[in-house]
Amino acid sequence: MNITYNLPAIGTQLVLGAGVILVLLADLLTGKKNRDVAYQTTLTVLVLAGIICVMKWGSAGAGFGGQVFGDGFASFFNLAFLAIAFLVVFNSPNYLKRNEIDHGEYYMLILIAVLGMTFMSSAGDLLIFFLGLETMSISLYVLAGFHKSRARSNESSLKYLLLGAFFTGFLLYGIALIYGQVGSTNLADITSYLAGSANPLGGYMGVGLALLLVGLLFKMAVVPFHFWSPDVYDGAPTPVTAFMSAAPKAAAFAAALRIFYDPAISLGLPWDKTLWIAAALTITLGNFAALAQSSIKRMLAYSSITHAGYLMIGLAAGNELGASGMLYYLFTYGFMNVGAFTIAWLVNRRGEGNYLLSDFAQLGSRNPVMALLMSIFMLSLTGIPPLAGFFGKLYVFSAGVKAGLIWLVVIAVLNSVVSVFYYLRVMVIMYMREEEGLKDLEKAPTVAITAILCGLVILLLGLFPGPLLDLARESVLSLL
Repeated sequence: MNITYNLPAIGTQLVLGAGVILVLLADLLTGKKNRDVAYQTTLTVLVLAGIICVMKWGSAGAGFGGQVFGDGFASFFNLAFLAIAFLVVFNSPNYLKRNEIDHGEYYMLILIAVLGMTFMSSAGDLLIFFLGLETMSISLYVLAGFHKSRARSNESSLKYLLLGAFFTGFLLYGIALIYGQVGSTNLADITSYLAGSANPLGGYMGVGLALLLVGLLFKMAVVPFHFWSPDVYDGAPTPVTAFMSAAPKAAAFAAALRIFYDPAISLGLPWDKTLWIAAALTITLGNFAALAQSSIKRMLAYSSITHAGYLMIGLAAGNELGASGMLYYLFTYGFMNVGAFTIAWLVNRRGEGNYLLSDFAQLGSRNPVMALLMSIFMLSLTGIPPLAGFFGKLYVFSAGVKAGLIWLVVIAVLNSVVSVFYYLRVMVIMYMREEEGLKDLEKAPTVAITAILCGLVILLLGLFPGPLLDLARESVLSLL
């Protein structure tokens, strides 16, 4: 069999792979004397990978016998992964130095995780998807426990490793069952089998797809597979938490769309009721759990679960508006979460890792710019217009209504009202609480720049949502 390799289809991945080697060499050659070399090399690699991604946007086609794609869908998500990683890396040095964990391996692991995510979004074969998933996951297991001197960080890494390995077994067993039924792990072959079968979910296929979906729902932190995320997010170093709450979630949803969107559209797979229940439970449980939190990290962790539920509406809708709305939502959500976690660690009292909401007291009077930016992030997560978060919810809710998921959308809207309490509580503490809470903030230019960039992106994409939504629609069309 002649296989067309088509290296441009994996141009972004090649740059990232070369970057991993460069960062490793830079760290080995410079040692502890100059960690900035690894930092600067990582930023350069992410920028170069982004340039390659934009240059070949949607034009690279399939490569390696249809096992990977360089289409618009892959390019959209790859750019989102790179943007989130760039922001996280850019503002990491201050945190790493303050906590004495400034090691070059940190930057290498970020690049390896992004490399895995790009293969997840580009996969045309379940084995490529699995390799990408494991590449991402193993890096995240290590990053979650990067703060070796803190018990919570070690606990975070161990929980994520054990539960991640357990649910990976479900996913891999699902792939094996699908292969046993179809005789191939190629997505095009699986779709052809489903289209040509009188009973597409008969035999091993229904169970295989269900187990595959369970593995993806775990990575999305969807109820009832969410229980790992609050503890893992809370214990991981805060820049890692910002990265984990946005990029891997986007990669999991990208893989779900890549695998299930075309069969769901063309064959009407009977999964809408399952996703309906999972979305409703995820939105409700995440919201009400967030209400009870006194830690900003745990509150944002449960908020992340809630937003996974909102995104599930777009997945359950199974239409073009739902899929394109998910892309818009995931892209903007990354900036909201990175911005919020960035300010959270800056405010964190004495660097003790407690992240109490009360630490935000007096931020409005003592640092108005940071308080304004945090307000933007909270309002956008709430879904207040004209910020980007409002339009993300609007698009997926509209897709749900269009698909007849009226009651699910009603549940989501009511929960959005509930979320106002815990998001606006942060603003109340910042502007209206007088008790001693905030100490002088560390002077960290990269952190301030990151927060400002995230705020500007959220404002601009809220005021002008059309271009990004149009790009998302074009990207979704490449799946069919």
